[in-house]
Amino acid sequence: MKNFELFLELIRLKKPIGFMLLFWPCLWGLTLAHQFSNNNYIYFKHFFLFFCGAVLMRSAGCIVNDILDRRIDVMVERTKDRPIASKKISVQLGLIYVFFLCSVAFLILIQFNQKTIILGLASMPFAFSYPLMKRFTYWPQLFLGLTFNYGLVMAWVSLTNELSIYPLIFYFGAIFWTLGYDTIYGFQDIKDDEIIGVKSTSIKFKKSPKLFIFPCYLIFYMSIFLIGILMSYSLFYFVFSSLIFLHLIAFQVKTLNVSKPQTCLKIFKSNNFLGFIVFINILIGGYF
Repeated sequence: MKNFELFLELIRLKKPIGFMLLFWPCLWGLTLAHQFSNNNYIYFKHFFLFFCGAVLMRSAGCIVNDILDRRIDVMVERTKDRPIASKKISVQLGLIYVFFLCSVAFLILIQFNQKTIILGLASMPFAFSYPLMKRFTYWPQLFLGLTFNYGLVMAWVSLTNELSIYPLIFYFGAIFWTLGYDTIYGFQDIKDDEIIGVKSTSIKFKKSPKLFIFPCYLIFYMSIFLIGILMSYSLFYFVFSSLIFLHLIAFQVKTLNVSKPQTCLKIFKSNNFLGFIVFINILIGGYF
């Protein structure tokens, strides 16, 4: 039981915000595509498969991240007690867990069409190299955005079996969404990160965080607005999307206080709710 609890701690299963932020773009892409295919059985089947895939891949990514960052994590107050950093779990056992999780994720991936499988396999190097980016660039959050929202395109292709401008526009906007919220998340560790020497957009824009995050969120919102126009959504879509804008700007940007880690964490976690709002907005636009 103790080993099982350590495993759950290792994969952050008790902190669902991580895999939900990975899953929401998948659901957005799936729901957009469903409005073209209108196959309810396949939609709900893929809904389940993408959810399981998000949990598995995020779990594997957490382990890889902890293995690569084990010497960094011990120097950061928030992460020093993580199972691998504290040596409660060995690197070797962590790699075994990664192999197991990726194997199950692969069994899920091969349930999709060939193009989706190819897209999924192509994403693997990006998914596991993200933790290294903060050693070389101030833009690891941008790399995370490219990786975390990739499921939006995969989900679209899984239903339509073709690529389109719709998911690509949405994907582009969602990258900036991640760039914004992960910059906010990074302010929790900024003091330790600066001492250690790792890089992030939080450090790069620490003197003017709101001036950086506001345009990121604005680009994301504009992608949502443009999708509504291209998809010929109803007026209700554009009215409801104002809630997305208010949440991003009036709540997240306006209330941001980078000197208070708990405030940053609260704002970061609110993006799970935002993902749900965007999903409901797509439903409203397509079906009402």
